[in-house]
Amino acid sequence: MDRIWLRNYPAGVPADVDVNRYPSLVALLEESFAKFRDRKAFICIDKAMTYGELDEMSVALGAYLQSKGLQKGARVAIMMPNVLQNPISSAAILRAGYAVVNVNPLYTPRELEHQLKDSGAEAILLLENFVTTLEMVVAKTSIKHVIVGSMGDLLNCEGVKVGPGVLGTDGHLVQRCAHRRPAAQVR
Repeated sequence: MDRIWLRNYPAGVPADVDVNRYPSLVALLEESFAKFRDRKAFICIDKAMTYGELDEMSVALGAYLQSKGLQKGARVAIMMPNVLQNPISSAAILRAGYAVVNVNPLYTPRELEHQLKDSGAEAILLLENFVTTLEMVVAKTSIKHVIVGSMGDLLNCEGVKVGPGVLGTDGHLVQRCAHRRPAAQVR
């Protein structure tokens, strides 16, 4: 096969990678967290998050997920667009020993139900914008834990703090994921 895309690679980018270099994706992530700790990892609406911040927040969220009693290998869904919460959630899920189930946040209720049933997801992290769609189908799925965040949660904050949960109308736990804001902005 003629690999025509290689001519578009920037200088220094190898044509092939050693897939045996890391024993797992988590090992690659953790090396990157340590090696690039002070560098920007992601930027969303002019808010940058460093590898160090991603490391700390994903450890905290991963520990929280583990405290919910999910077994190793459990599938945890993420239903959010490309916001800062997305890479934190992905890294947290992987570091906690779970499998990431990416869910299109624009799914219709029928599509979401199918995705959650098919994957066997037991928990879901999503933005509040998409809760209505989840509410329509959650009772028909294996979801036991729902963690809801807000689009602006990380646009001006110091770190993750998991807030008190509330019980949804269908009896499933809905956990609000709150974020600490810098002291100057606390109301």
